[in-house]
Amino acid sequence: MESQPESPPALPQDTPREPILTLPGALTAYVLLLAVIHLRVLLPPELENWTIDVFGFIPKRYDSTLLAIPFPGGAGAKVWTFVTYSLLHANLSHIGFNVLWLLPFGSALARRFGAVRFFTFMAVTAAAGALAHLVTHEHAVAPMIGASASVSGTMAAAIRFAFVQGSFLSFSRGDADAAARVPALSLMHALRNPRVLGFLAVWFGVNIIFGVGSIAIGADGASVAWQAHIGGFLAGLMLFSLFDPVPRLTADVADAS
Repeated sequence: MESQPESPPALPQDTPREPILTLPGALTAYVLLLAVIHLRVLLPPELENWTIDVFGFIPKRYDSTLLAIPFPGGAGAKVWTFVTYSLLHANLSHIGFNVLWLLPFGSALARRFGAVRFFTFMAVTAAAGALAHLVTHEHAVAPMIGASASVSGTMAAAIRFAFVQGSFLSFSRGDADAAARVPALSLMHALRNPRVLGFLAVWFGVNIIFGVGSIAIGADGASVAWQAHIGGFLAGLMLFSLFDPVPRLTADVADAS
């Protein structure tokens, strides 16, 4: 009696693996925009300096006294520079430092908000940083540039949901899209969360150290505009709910998380 040949065991199908680092389209577009704008460093020095004067944030531009100095850009620059300064960077290390922090926090926020909300949020936090810089440097002539205020805003907004179970800084998380869309903590519950408070303590401590110590990072020796960082951070923390499309956690669930 002939025996039937055994059929070969079925090979396990390859399951698609998520790349180690995937960027949402909105963040990719933002980073590419920063990179393209940074090509201005290839311009002749006179023209490059003109772009800084027209699009950088200069507190002295808003001086209404008789000692006011006319700057390129006229009245329009008093409006657009609240945002455009954040798209300019001094050098590659300056832009690289900001992009490095954007990768985890900006990625989660862009996935959660979508493109329109994300770009609007970046503009609003940039404006908040510029306002904080204006209040603390009323007569400064040196232009402020860099996306640090907006980056700080993304960090502040992200911690409203980053430590919730299943999110990207929790001990157990899902895939990138699921981690970015967990319900967020209310501002009150976030400020009672030990991990959020620890993050806030470290973040404010580092910025105060850089500010008081006048330590520069990647900006050709220029001092860090730490007040702008704090302005963007506070705006991101407090205005997050206005942009968030995901329903918030109930009080009981928030306490459990």
